[in-house]
Amino acid sequence: MLMNFKPWNLSFLVALSVSGSAAFAQTPQKSIELERYSEARAALLRQGSSPEASFELGRLYQMRDMPDSAAFYFNRIALNPKDPMTMVAAGRAALAQGKAAEAQVQFDNAVKASKSKDPKVYTMIAQAYAESDLKDASKGLSYVEAAHKLNKNKDDAALMIARGDIYAKSENGGGEAMNSYERALMADPKNALASYRKGELNVRSRNYNDARTAFEQAIAADANYAPAYNALAETYFYAGKYDEALSTFQKYQGVAEKSPGTDAKYASFLFLTKKYPEALVEIDKVLARDPQNVTMNRLKAYSLFETNKNTEAVTAMESYMKLQPADKLITEDYVYYGKMLSKAGRADEGTAAIQKAIAADPKKAAELQNELAQSYMLAKNYPAAIKAYQAKMKADATPELTDQIRLAVAYGGNKQYDKADSLYNAVLVARPTYVPGYLMRAKANYYMDPDSKQGLAKPHYEKYIEMAKADPSKYKDGLVEANSYLGYYYYQKGDKTAAAPYYKEVLALDPTNESANSVINSMKAPAKAPAKTAAKKK
Repeated sequence: MLMNFKPWNLSFLVALSVSGSAAFAQTPQKSIELERYSEARAALLRQGSSPEASFELGRLYQMRDMPDSAAFYFNRIALNPKDPMTMVAAGRAALAQGKAAEAQVQFDNAVKASKSKDPKVYTMIAQAYAESDLKDASKGLSYVEAAHKLNKNKDDAALMIARGDIYAKSENGGGEAMNSYERALMADPKNALASYRKGELNVRSRNYNDARTAFEQAIAADANYAPAYNALAETYFYAGKYDEALSTFQKYQGVAEKSPGTDAKYASFLFLTKKYPEALVEIDKVLARDPQNVTMNRLKAYSLFETNKNTEAVTAMESYMKLQPADKLITEDYVYYGKMLSKAGRADEGTAAIQKAIAADPKKAAELQNELAQSYMLAKNYPAAIKAYQAKMKADATPELTDQIRLAVAYGGNKQYDKADSLYNAVLVARPTYVPGYLMRAKANYYMDPDSKQGLAKPHYEKYIEMAKADPSKYKDGLVEANSYLGYYYYQKGDKTAAAPYYKEVLALDPTNESANSVINSMKAPAKAPAKTAAKKK
C-alpha cells in the first residue's frame, strides 16, 4: 500500500470484552478484573446472598453496563445499617443509577461510621467513583487523598489505580493517570492491572509502541491476563500489523472463556484483518446459536460484499436493516449498503445511501467522499467519480498520493488516459520507489497506443521491470504483463531476436503461459523452403 490504512473504530463491530475461561481458578474479584464475567458470576452465586458476594455481583453488573442489576445487588446487602460497607454499597447503587448527590451522602456517612480512620473505606469509595459511568468523577479524588494520608503517604497499588482511573476519565487527565499507574507499579511491580491501564492510556494517545510494551508487561505478570492479549491484538491492528493482530487474538482465545461472545469477537477480528471468508465461517457459527445478533448480522452483510457475493450481500444487509432500528444504524451501514446497491446496478439508490451517511456524519465527510466516488466507480459512472475525487482533494490542504491514484483510475475508466498518465507521473515524482506506479503509467500509455506502433508504453514497462525485478515473487503478474508487452512490441516489428528474451522471461515466471509458448514455438519452427518455379524445374 502507498499510504497507511485508516481503519474505522473497532467499536462499530462489537464490544471487544468478553469473559474468561473457567480453566484458571481464582477469586471472583480477579475473574471480574480479567473480564471473566460468567465465571465470576457463577462463583459469586454459589456463595449465596452474603454481603461480599452481593457487593461483587453489583460491581460485575456495573462493569457489564447493567445499572439496574448492579443497583439491585448493591442494595441487597443486609448488614448492620450503620456498617460502612452497607453505606458504600448504597452509594454505589446510587452511582449506578446516575444519582451522584445521593451517592455522596451515602459515602460521607460511610466515612463518619468509620470515624474517618479506615483507609479501606476511603479506597472503596474512590474505586466506586473510578468504576462508575460518571464523566466527571473528580469528587473521588478527595477520598484518594484522605486514604493516602491514613496510609502515611505510602502508595497503595489499589488506591493508585483508582486514582489513575479517575484522572483517565477527564480529557486532560492523562498525565496524572499515567503517573498514578506508575506509582502503583512502584508499590507492586507485578501488578498486571496497572500495566494494562498504562497500555490503555498509551493507545488513547496513539503511542502504540509503549502500549505494546505495557500490555506485554501485564502478560508477563499474569500469563492468563485475557484483557491484555485482547488489547495487544487491537494495538497491532491499529498499527496496521494485521498478521500479528490475528495471532495475538488467537492467544487471547486460548485464555478467554469459550462463549458466544468470544466467537463473535473472533469473527469481528477476522473481518478487521481482512480474512473475509474465514470471518463468514465464524459469523455463521454465532448466528446459528443467536440469529438476532445485531453485530454478526451486520458483519455477515459486510463480509459477503467483500467476498464479491453482492447479491447475497444486499439481501443480508436489508435483513440486518430490518433487525436494527433506523436510529441505531451507523455511518458504515449506509456506506456498505450504498456500495452494494451501486454494484447491483441501483446506482441512484447507492449514491443516495452514501450521501445520507455524509449528511449524518459531517466529521467523516472528507473520508466518505472517497466512498461516494467508489460507489460511482462500481456503477461505472466515471464522470461523477472524477468530480467526487476532485472535491475530496480540493477540501484537503495536502491531498494524499492515494487520492491522486484514485482520481487517475477514474480518468482511466473515463478513457481520459492522458490525464491519468499525468497524475501517475506526479505520484512517481513524489514517490520514485512506488513500484506499482510504473505499471499504472505503462497501462495508461498502452491505452493511448493500443496497437503499440508508437511504443508509448515501452519505456514505462522497461522501468517497471527494472524496479520490480528485485522481488519477482511479489510482482509476478506485473512482470508477466511487462515482458509480454515488450516481447510483442519487438515481435510485431519483425525483430524476433529482441523479442525472444522477453517471452522466455514470461515462461520463466509462468511456464504455462499459452501466448508465450506459442510465440517461442513459432520462432523455433524451421522456415519453409520457397516453392520452386517451373523454370527452375526445367
